Amino acid sequence: MKVIKEAEGNVLKVKVEGRVDTTTAPKFQQEIEDALDGITELIFDLAKMEYISSAGLRVFLSVHKRMTKQGSMLLKNVTETVMEIFDITGFSDILNIE
Repeated sequence: MKVIKEAEGNVLKVKVEGRVDTTTAPKFQQEIEDALDGITELIFDLAKMEYISSAGLRVFLSVHKRMTKQGSMLLKNVTETVMEIFDITGFSDILNIE
C-alpha cells in the first residue's frame, strides 16, 4: 500500500494505491489521522486502490466520523472492485462517493 498526501490550506487530497487490509490498515489509519488537524475537506482518490478488507473499511468509517464533525469527506475514482465491496457492505450508503 502507498499513500500520497497533498495538503492545500484546509483541503487534504489523499491518493491510495494497492491493498488496504489487515496488514496495512493500521499504518493507513495512522497516516490519515496524523494529517487531519485543521482539515475541513478530505478527498480520497482511490483510482489505484486494488482491494479493501474489513479492517480498511473500519478506517474509512472512523475517518468519516471524525470528518463529519470537522468538515466533509469525499471518495473519488473508486474502482469497480472496491465499489462492489462498498455496495455489499452498505458503505456506499454511508460514505460520500463520486
